[in-house]
Amino acid sequence: MVENISVVYADGLAKVVLSGRLDAASAPALQERLKGLIGQKVEKLVFFAENLEYISSAGLRVIIFAKQKIGADSKVYLVGAQEAVLGVVRMSGLDNFMAIQREFVG
Repeated sequence: MVENISVVYADGLAKVVLSGRLDAASAPALQERLKGLIGQKVEKLVFFAENLEYISSAGLRVIIFAKQKIGADSKVYLVGAQEAVLGVVRMSGLDNFMAIQREFVG
């Protein structure tokens, strides 16, 4: 379960801070929080994942949801993810539409 979900929006920048596990148990809570961004002008959608230990296919689906419903025209970033999380993201092909960075430079 994600132990901490923080979603903050200001001036076109949506910051999503994740920690713990993003799996079938916790993904619905994140999706509900992200739904609050629908209708906002999100230019940059940034997932801060320094403390995210694990991501499942359910977590990946939430990121896809975010891109499709919130930021279809925005730039999506994954920042500071651990190798285990990066491996899943790369295997799924999500790295094709997300900028992967160690630190947010956007």
